[in-house]
Amino acid sequence: MARQTTYSGMVGDWQKLHEMLEANSAEIPQVEPFRTKLGTMLTQALDITKRQAGLKAEKQEMSKQLRKLASDGQRLANALRVLLKEHYGIHDEKLAAYGLQPFRGRPRKDTSTPQETEPATPTTVHPSTTT
Repeated sequence: MARQTTYSGMVGDWQKLHEMLEANSAEIPQVEPFRTKLGTMLTQALDITKRQAGLKAEKQEMSKQLRKLASDGQRLANALRVLLKEHYGIHDEKLAAYGLQPFRGRPRKDTSTPQETEPATPTTVHPSTTT
């Protein structure tokens, strides 16, 4: 028989073994304490598996609620940022306290002295003659 590597496979294997030991308990009474211990472990494993399934469903529900809250929270935060800009004005440095970038104008281009660039002279490549 192949060795089980998943938890559900192991638990299923334990269940089969436990059932077979229980059915043949009169034949091999010396394994009774071990069968009882396996039964206890099997019960615990099944309880934990059920709890995991319940927690997984609960986690999915919480994730769904968190996604909705995140969406609503982002909308509200954006509205508040717009309200702050409206209240203080887009140039007020107080906006920086709220994590917003105040509008400080665009940097001016230097138009005082236009720099002349010399046109690049095209270099002509002449084929060399080799004899």
